[in-house]
Formats: sequence, structure tokens, C-alpha cells
Amino acid sequence: MNALTALIARHKQGEHVGITSVCSAHPWVLEAAMRFARKEKTLLLIEATSNQVDQDGGYTGMTPQDFHDRLLALAAEVDFDPAQLVLGGDHLGPNRWQHLPADEAMRRAEVLVERYVAAGFQKIHLDCSMSCADDPTPLPDETVAARAARLAAVGERCSQARFGQRQTVYVIGTEVPVPGGAHDALDTLAVTRESAAEKTLLAHRQAFEEQGLDDIWPRVIGLVVQPGVEFSHDDIADFQPEKAQMLSRTIESYPHMVFEAHSTDYQHPQAYRALVRGHFAILKVGPALTFALREALYALENIERELLPALSCSNLRGCLEQAMLSDAAAWRKYYHGSETQQHFARHFSYSDRLRYYWPDKQVQAAVDCLLANLNAQPLPLPLLSQYLPDQYRRVRAGQLAADARALALDHITDVLRDYAAACH
Repeated sequence: MNALTALIARHKQGEHVGITSVCSAHPWVLEAAMRFARKEKTLLLIEATSNQVDQDGGYTGMTPQDFHDRLLALAAEVDFDPAQLVLGGDHLGPNRWQHLPADEAMRRAEVLVERYVAAGFQKIHLDCSMSCADDPTPLPDETVAARAARLAAVGERCSQARFGQRQTVYVIGTEVPVPGGAHDALDTLAVTRESAAEKTLLAHRQAFEEQGLDDIWPRVIGLVVQPGVEFSHDDIADFQPEKAQMLSRTIESYPHMVFEAHSTDYQHPQAYRALVRGHFAILKVGPALTFALREALYALENIERELLPALSCSNLRGCLEQAMLSDAAAWRKYYHGSETQQHFARHFSYSDRLRYYWPDKQVQAAVDCLLANLNAQPLPLPLLSQYLPDQYRRVRAGQLAADARALALDHITDVLRDYAAACH
């Protein structure tokens, strides 16, 4: 029994426990998560998506092995015990190759899963719900499940060959919110029907049996469903437990399985506790973490403008705007409306497409300039109170250093604190 299955066993025995899934590749987010998990002495689940990390590098430029190695190097830097770390792969399937015929897309998806498992990713979300170039839309449940089983077989063979045992745990499910948040209004958001959840479970179990993977079923630890949570550019669909009561009961007859809830970003703290109580025990968060990073850096830039002449300032926001306008691929098809509306969305949307621009060299230089400017002199407490009031209180209490980078990391950690309070 690995750490994840042990945690889920505790949940199924009636203990109020869950786990936060940190879905981000930003180094400050990952560092904040490690530092917080070290302090709290808790398991840390970090996941990479098939868009971020794949055999060709994804949009981060990292392969699964690269991402694994980067996390271990960071763990060493911050004195975090790697034994507390669990790596997961999210939306692994033909997602990146939907423009290709299904046979070719699935061959590439097999390589993807193999590389993730070989790199030590212990938790794999098998997501074959998307139609490829020669597929009908939508795909029948049976086709989705058969393709997931095909990828699971690859994962099992790789785990046996690489580690001498089949140790991977799996998450299945096709009712996945749009990655990174919804593009339209949320007035039609619906909770997954109990019958749809049961149909997904049955289809996958049968497909695994047909692949000769009967013994894999106890290691299928999660089912992705829609509990009624989502966010758009400027709106949030709040969790309403009463609407998910029947769905919650569906999973109670599966002793090894909980629900995995995607797009739980920006919920109220009490909603996270209600989600865990309703067996949505794996809570995925991503954009809210880099949204908090942006909040902190913009707040620090406001402090910088109060302290220094304009020509000496970092102009971080201006550098980000220039980077986004120079290369609009990460936001153009998502943000619509007038120029004013698009400008607002580029910087403040809940979907946080801005996160794709932090690696830009000029943006990185602006961040470095901002930190240097602020750390060249003591930060005035009144300005810290104005722009980062929660961090101000911790500085005043002697719990946090008035260092610009430490303040930003702590603001990111505020998001993780809400999740941790619900999961433990």
C-alpha cells in the first residue's frame, strides 16, 4: 500500500482526510508547496498535465524525467524530504494529438504514459475522452474506456520492467471541466449524474478485464466527476453540497475509490471541507496558485512605485503586457470583447493565462529588478499593510521576514492553507 492508497483507505474508513493536488510548473509555486508540506509534515501531491510535460517537452520544455529531476533538485534546496512527495500525471491520453487519426494519437499517448511511469510518477489520470481527427464526437463510453485500458496496460508493463513491481495508481473519468477554467458563462453548469458515474465505472472495469488487468481495479483510486465547481474569467460557480448528495453516495460502495474534483480553485474555505466530506477527496488546484503569485508581485510593484522614481522601477506589469501582446497564442482564443475587456482579462482573469508568460526573459528580468529594488532597503510597514495586509500581520508577529520574495511565497501559501485546513 503506497501513501496515496493509505490516505484513501483512511478516508473510506470515515476519517475526514483528503489531499490537495498542486497542478503547476511555476518554481515559486512548487517551492511554496514544498515549504508548506515540510512545515505541516504532510504528503505533497504535485501533478504535471499532458500540456505542460510530455515526451517532446510540452509547453514547459520539460519531459517527465526533467520535471521529476527538477522537483528533486528543488526538494534538496529547501530541505524537503522526497519521501513526502508523490508525482502525478494529469489528463494523460491523446489530448495533445487530437488533430491526428486515433491510431497515431494513441501510439503517442502510449509513449507519454510510458515516460511518465518510467520517471517515477505514481498517480496517472487516464483521460481518453477527447475525439481525434477520425473519431465521432462525442466518443462512446466504451471507446473511452478501451483506450484508457490500453494505456493502463502500458503503464503496468513499464512499472514492472522499471521498478520490478506494478505500483502505479490510476484515476479514471471523462467528465472533466475545461482545463484552466471555463470560457463562457457558468449558468448551465451541471453536477455529474449518478447514472453517468456508474456507467463510467462499469465501462472501465469491463475494459480492464478485457485487457487482462483484473488486478488493477483496487489501484483505481479516483473517478473524475463534476461536483458543480468551476470558474470562468470573472465568475465562480460555488460548491452546493445539497446538489451533489446523490453523486456522493455513488462512490460509497467502492472501498478503494474517491472522487477527484478538478477546477476547485477560488472556492470558499468551507466549500473545501464540504467537498472532502462528500468524498471529493482529491482537490486539484492550479490557476489559483499562479493568480496569487501575480497578486503578490503586483502588490510589491505598487510598493516599489511608492518608493522609487519611475525610471528606476521594474515596470513588471508593462513587461508582462508587452510579452502577452508580442505572443498572443496563450490567451487570444480565450479572451474576447473590447480592448479594455481583453486588457483586464490578460492581467486579472481567474483563468490566469498570464501564467504562461512568467518564463519570458524580459519578464524574469523585471521580477529580478523588482526584488532587488525592494530588498535594497527595509520595506515600510505602512505600505506592506496597504498592499499585503495578511503578510503584514505575520511580519508584525515575527512569523515572516519582510523580504520581497518571502512575502510572495507566503501569499501563494495562503491558497494552500485553505486546502490543507479542509484536508486534515
